[in-house]
Amino acid sequence: MSITISPEMNKTKTWKLPPLILHPFAEAAGPDKLVESSRASLMLQGLLPSGQMTREELDRKLLDGRFCEIRMLFYVGKDLLRWIEQCLESVERDEDLKRNGFGYQAFAAVLIEDPPRNIREKLKNWGVADYKSIFTRALGLNAIFNEVPQRHLITDEFVRHYYRYADQLFACRQLLWSFGEIKPSQFDFDLYASGEYSRMLEREWGADLNDGFES
Repeated sequence: MSITISPEMNKTKTWKLPPLILHPFAEAAGPDKLVESSRASLMLQGLLPSGQMTREELDRKLLDGRFCEIRMLFYVGKDLLRWIEQCLESVERDEDLKRNGFGYQAFAAVLIEDPPRNIREKLKNWGVADYKSIFTRALGLNAIFNEVPQRHLITDEFVRHYYRYADQLFACRQLLWSFGEIKPSQFDFDLYASGEYSRMLEREWGADLNDGFES
């Protein structure tokens, strides 16, 4: 549920938000587990021959891959939450933004439903086609886990269908509070991989250092 932007807000102004920085996360055996999990899922559905593997073995491979996905999405969600928290700090420093009710839900909504064009294009260039599902599930998992979950603490049922639970958890959190609707044209931010952002900062610091020597 959202509320309309108040008439007092300057509709011609564009606010610069903090950059969204995503950190890569990969387990050593992660890619292999994901491939095996996908194959196991197809075998369980009868779409691929199962060979000598039993249904229990296929189910274990499926669950191992799903749990790997949960871990990866959890860390993506941590980066998204950090960005939302930084945006909320920016709102607190700007009276015009503050009275429009921009809370967690507003920034989560614009990130998933209607991010600026430069963000969509960069994600596409990275090969991330379904960013909406990834971000939704990443934030959904972070709605209930403070730390990356340990396998023995979550049920097979949750792991097997985690994406459905995560989608509903995100939707539930979005409905907890009314929030001011963010228009992408009024907000601007950049997207970086963590390594890319670090290199950019190094270049800026190097340029500042050189300017200091020249002066």
